[in-house]
Amino acid sequence: MLVSDFYYSLPQELIAQEPLADRAASRLLHIERSTGRCADRQFRDFPELLRPDDLVVFNNTRVFPARLYGRRSGLKSHSVGPRNPAARDFLHGRIEVLLTRQLSPDPNEWACLVRPGRKIAVGEQLFFGEQDELQAEVIARGTFGERRIRFRPVEDFFAHIEKIGHVPLPPYISRGDSDDRESHDRERYQTVYAQERGSVAAPTAGLHFTAEILARLKHRGIETADLTLHVGLGTFQPVRAERVEEHKLHSEPYSISPDTATKINQAMDDGRRVIAIGTTTVRTLEYAAQHGAGRVKAEAGEANIFIYPGYNFQIVKGMLTNFHLPQSTLLMLVCAFAGKETVLRAYDHAVKERYRFYSYGDCMFLE
Repeated sequence: MLVSDFYYSLPQELIAQEPLADRAASRLLHIERSTGRCADRQFRDFPELLRPDDLVVFNNTRVFPARLYGRRSGLKSHSVGPRNPAARDFLHGRIEVLLTRQLSPDPNEWACLVRPGRKIAVGEQLFFGEQDELQAEVIARGTFGERRIRFRPVEDFFAHIEKIGHVPLPPYISRGDSDDRESHDRERYQTVYAQERGSVAAPTAGLHFTAEILARLKHRGIETADLTLHVGLGTFQPVRAERVEEHKLHSEPYSISPDTATKINQAMDDGRRVIAIGTTTVRTLEYAAQHGAGRVKAEAGEANIFIYPGYNFQIVKGMLTNFHLPQSTLLMLVCAFAGKETVLRAYDHAVKERYRFYSYGDCMFLE
């Protein structure tokens, strides 16, 4: 299966650069898998599109300000001289580090992506904050800008991260990073039900929910449950292989509570639908089913399931999701759920109808 089979053309102006003033004001494209029909709706319609006996499962992960800007020591750089006049500027230039997951709490080691990747070698010292509040050393190097860094011990590491870190917005949101916008993004690039810190990208299908929408679900008697999958490279890394089957996903940590496991298993026993809010919830549920012989266990682990057309879904019967990048693993997952032709036809419709795309954009409900 070719990665290029999952390409579609998207005008740049349809990539949402800002969230709507009202989270729930997004549009919703409703897809019936059995017929392939789609209907233009509003996200506010979502509670009424559900059946009263559905179980709706959310990913309650919390995004933390994982993007750090700092400087490097320049240990691996050429000395300043006539043959290298730009070295002085580079040594004091800004570096960017995106923390992707904590590998060890003590010593405090993280996997991350660095820019400029080619210049930051093993042994490099990195400094963050106006007073160098955080300092780290590069201890291992991977491909495509991946590094392993070790932070020097500090009291309350995450308090420093909250102070000097920046919201890890995706690169297709290209705008300034003023203090007002940073504060706004800290609120809006986060679901209203976020609980467990650990994600470096938001589970964006959940961004549309408000307290009022959640109250309407409760009023209709619709059962809900939470699980946690911390979003990292496994979700947003680009596919660099030519064939889909050659791509390997990074693992991401997840946890399922006893209460959630009981609710999901009971819903399946009763023949009720399990509706996943977002692709991260889908992957967690399906990974759990694979490793539990079709049942969900209360557990914590590492999920690296790659879902693409041909996969047989064991738990999820409906999915709310945003629109995804061409040739991405997330688009492949949605195509596996509803059929590639149906999904790409729906995307063409969304482009023609001027839907807003990606993280701050509109959504689709597939059932």
